[in-house]
Amino acid sequence: MEGTKKQAFTIQVEDGKPGKDGRPAVGPVFRSILAKDGYPPLDPDMRTSWDVFRTAAGKYPDNRMLGWRPFKDGVPGPYLWKSYKEVYEEVLQIGSALQQLGVQPGSTIGIYGANCPQWVVAMQACNGYSLICVPLYDTLGAGAVDYIIDHAEIDVVFIQDKKIKEILSPNCKSATRLKALVAFTSANNEQIKDAKQIGMKVYSWNDFLKLGKDKPAQPCPPQPNDTCTIMYTSGTSGQPKGVMLSHESHGMYVKGVDLFMDQFDDKMSTEDVFLSFLPLAHILDRMIEEYFFHKGASVGYYHGDLNALRDDLMELKPTLLVGVPRVYEKIYEGILKALADLRPLRRVIFNALYNRKLGSMKAGYTHKTASPFADMLAFRKVKARLGGRLRLLISGGAPLSTEIEEFLRVTSCAYFIQGYGLTETLGPSTVGYPDDMSLVGTVGVAATYTELRLEEVPEMGYDPLGVPSRGEILIRGNTIFTGYYKNPELTNEVIVDGWFHTGDIGEMTPDGILKVIDRKKNIFKLSQGEYVAVEYLEKVYVFPQIIEDIWVYGDSYRSTLVAVVNPHEESTMKWAASNGYKGSFDEICKLESLKEYILKELATAAQKNKLRGFEYIKGVILDPVPFDIERDLVTATMKKRRNYMLKYYQPEVDKAYKKLEDQRAANKAK
Repeated sequence: MEGTKKQAFTIQVEDGKPGKDGRPAVGPVFRSILAKDGYPPLDPDMRTSWDVFRTAAGKYPDNRMLGWRPFKDGVPGPYLWKSYKEVYEEVLQIGSALQQLGVQPGSTIGIYGANCPQWVVAMQACNGYSLICVPLYDTLGAGAVDYIIDHAEIDVVFIQDKKIKEILSPNCKSATRLKALVAFTSANNEQIKDAKQIGMKVYSWNDFLKLGKDKPAQPCPPQPNDTCTIMYTSGTSGQPKGVMLSHESHGMYVKGVDLFMDQFDDKMSTEDVFLSFLPLAHILDRMIEEYFFHKGASVGYYHGDLNALRDDLMELKPTLLVGVPRVYEKIYEGILKALADLRPLRRVIFNALYNRKLGSMKAGYTHKTASPFADMLAFRKVKARLGGRLRLLISGGAPLSTEIEEFLRVTSCAYFIQGYGLTETLGPSTVGYPDDMSLVGTVGVAATYTELRLEEVPEMGYDPLGVPSRGEILIRGNTIFTGYYKNPELTNEVIVDGWFHTGDIGEMTPDGILKVIDRKKNIFKLSQGEYVAVEYLEKVYVFPQIIEDIWVYGDSYRSTLVAVVNPHEESTMKWAASNGYKGSFDEICKLESLKEYILKELATAAQKNKLRGFEYIKGVILDPVPFDIERDLVTATMKKRRNYMLKYYQPEVDKAYKKLEDQRAANKAK
């Protein structure tokens, strides 16, 4: 990953155009420098997702492929591994067993459960026998699962044992269409009996393997243009959308990452290990794993408890970590907490070493050469907290704060980059370059098979031909989805003239470096006619230490903003102790004086960031429970589901506005 500094990351292939005849203005089109002469052709052994795996299994049969931690007495043990050859043999057996059930090429197969080797075996069996894999989010409730099984016309579901009850629930009416459930290990007798009553057979994993082993069937390889997967996005509103992704796009992604990584001296190799904990039903984790399979490298799965992820880090000692911003925020908070516990002199030394290394990196030194002395004296301890072998950290899913990215670039003793993409773009459409500090705070530049441009959003005042260039992010290229399943109207709404309209707002430099700054749909108008870009405000307001997370709300019938705040527990308890309050965290969060303090902190953040008067938060609701998936408040990638949040918090929001109205009335009466 270490190599010659590149001044140019992109090439401009089209000029911007002003708005005309009702069409919005558009900015220039940028493409990766790796595709300056056109998109590189695919290798013959990378034309489909099946090609990638089949080739790797032949090339690296004895390499460790998939690792997991079996439990003993409720405690996860050391990692056990399956080789590429062992996985390939299981894939053929599972594919053959599906043939025995009469499943035809082009049929849809569901996979429902947490990341594990069985998940990948089922996925590769779909690839090898021209079946369409339909992942079901491990965190989706029965309602969404019911919808997807029916909408995607799924025939068979591979399922984690503890999820079987979700399928057999009376709420999952579409279960009657299923031919079979295949448990990741086994089902209990009661579940087998319940399934039989609705005409469904339940297989244990070993029984299904035996079914295929006894009657083997040759693979039925897919064509590049065939649909590889229909990946349903949980979405921030409405029913999930089925994103259709082709086999060829998977091959393009893997080839694109290969070409990107080949620029650097520090190569990915068969010795690399990836810790997988983001849902495999999430495009980012899926595509990282496909790249690792191509390289003959190893993927180890977390043991199921995100709160104990550090235990997996120490046991697996991965070389690559991929997470959403919340993961890195927690790592950052953990390091700061450890620093706070140091003696004052050691903190002073740490800060001095940090500033020295940061200065050297900004001057053009790589993270390895900026300050080996600082790494040895202080930062190797940070690296040890992350397993000791990490070489690359990647953040995606949402923008990460500049402060945290810079901190981890300096202290992790590893490369750190951000990327940007959606399910519809097969994951990362932009990628940062390691060791280039000019890219800190951005999501990088166009990926190998991607073109980018910005489009005018007049109602938000975003102009791609202005300075700075701002507008809706549009993406075009060979890794774009082929459409939404059974929804051509929505497909035609978001893909116009070959450009996918992401709904995200970006800011682009004249040389094609992208920063995500807002969300097109997350804008609303207050009663005085002022537009509010809520995601930007939430980034500003989340900075006070006492705030863990915040949801900002307003509407066109009111002139002021209110917010629901998740207080940061440790900071809140420190505030309580210093102000003479006692009680549990939940009890402290009910104090009016805490609300007043948080409102002052929010006002300070607003002043510091020069927000306009109508952007100030006037009322707060405190919720000690973080926004979570269980209450449908966030998606599996921790994006806020704003309409669900409003529904959940509506009574408290109404009370907050009533209180503000009463205060205004009282002030007028004086």
